[in-house]
Amino acid sequence: MTYQRNTVLVLLFAICSMMAGPALAEDEPEARGITDYIAMEPAFVTHVGEPGSKVVYLKAAVTLRAARESTRPALEAHMPRLRHELVMLFGEQTDVDQLTTQQGQQALREEASARINAALEEQQTDESIAGVLFTEFVVQR
Repeated sequence: MTYQRNTVLVLLFAICSMMAGPALAEDEPEARGITDYIAMEPAFVTHVGEPGSKVVYLKAAVTLRAARESTRPALEAHMPRLRHELVMLFGEQTDVDQLTTQQGQQALREEASARINAALEEQQTDESIAGVLFTEFVVQR
């Protein structure tokens, strides 16, 4: 009778251990990585194109992608500077035709990401973004 009782207790312990394993793994966000999306609101609206030509407007809603939980506070603390960097970048765009292509938009996202990371580095935040997403991108001629 003692042998059966010990066997039942061992099996019960083993089952409980297997059920607790996945729950413990969920408490470790660093092990599986995170993605945090930070919207830069409001959307950016600026004129683009060659000076002296017909006025063309660009509207871009931007979301930043972070891979660490500690990045969001740094982005929020420096949001005015980061917005300034993107306003300047968007205003520098002179090739309107390039802006309407996927390659042009990809190049713009990459440059935006580089400028934001440079600003974060200059501010000595020890943070960086993983990417820039355009959740809305309209060129009005």
